Amino acid sequence: MDIYRRQFWIFVAPALILFTVVILFPFIMGVFNSFAAWRGTYYYDGVTGGRAASVWKSLAGFANYKAAFLDERFVRSIWYTVRYTILAVISINAAALALALLVNKITSGAGLFRTAYFLPNMLGGLALGFIWQFVFQIIFTDLLFGPGGILHIEFLRYMTQDSTKALFALMLLSTWQTAGYMMIIYIAGLNNIPRDLYEAAAIDGASPLLTFRKITVPMLMPSFTVVFFMTLANSFKLLDQNVALTDGEFNTRMLAMQILRTVKDTTPPDYGKAQAQAVLFFIMIAAITLTQVAFTKKREMEA
Repeated sequence: MDIYRRQFWIFVAPALILFTVVILFPFIMGVFNSFAAWRGTYYYDGVTGGRAASVWKSLAGFANYKAAFLDERFVRSIWYTVRYTILAVISINAAALALALLVNKITSGAGLFRTAYFLPNMLGGLALGFIWQFVFQIIFTDLLFGPGGILHIEFLRYMTQDSTKALFALMLLSTWQTAGYMMIIYIAGLNNIPRDLYEAAAIDGASPLLTFRKITVPMLMPSFTVVFFMTLANSFKLLDQNVALTDGEFNTRMLAMQILRTVKDTTPPDYGKAQAQAVLFFIMIAAITLTQVAFTKKREMEA
């Protein structure tokens, strides 16, 4: 037993060292810097008005957090991100579940359809953003929904140049990219549902809608837990697509971009304030996702 324990730590040690150096230590330093007047390359002393003689001289308490909440752009980005997340979570889950139900009914060529629906997830966020920027700016605005297009729908024109329209543009982009990946998780959950339950429901004369509500949804709760967690976290952390699609113009900054741009909005670059926003960002995501997991886990046990 002792030899197995020694071998265990030998194999685990590289991963622990990497986790500590790459994730844990930077995280701790980030939390510390959120309480300091940090300028990126040096610590600032607010009393002397210059470089701090030591790190402790630069400590500013909760001043960075107060500055973050007083920043109109940060508060606006929070609400914009929340609005987008609500739309994206509903859209991605609805599309993924619909695709999973359709593909699960296919008897031949199901693998081909799964691959086709999954492929958009392989594209990088920046590349995807630039592709959809072309779609919204050229195809939607000029070719399909313009005055000389197939249908004249003003809402679908210039979707990247309006904060409300950009929400739906980002939702469409994210759904197209992510639904295929989430579909795979739902398909795995559907395949784990015993066929006997559906046969018994059919014998009892249950309608397809009633069967879906009483059998499919409760038995899919483990899949719902995973997919909701991933879509919630990914929606809050969205960055590349936001940069490529709108670059934060027209009040379309989401939280990740706001944190990134804070150092450019301040002179000299206020990394302490940006780090305080990042800590608040982490707390927000952790609180929301853990609440969601606890809620859906409870529904799993009830099912």
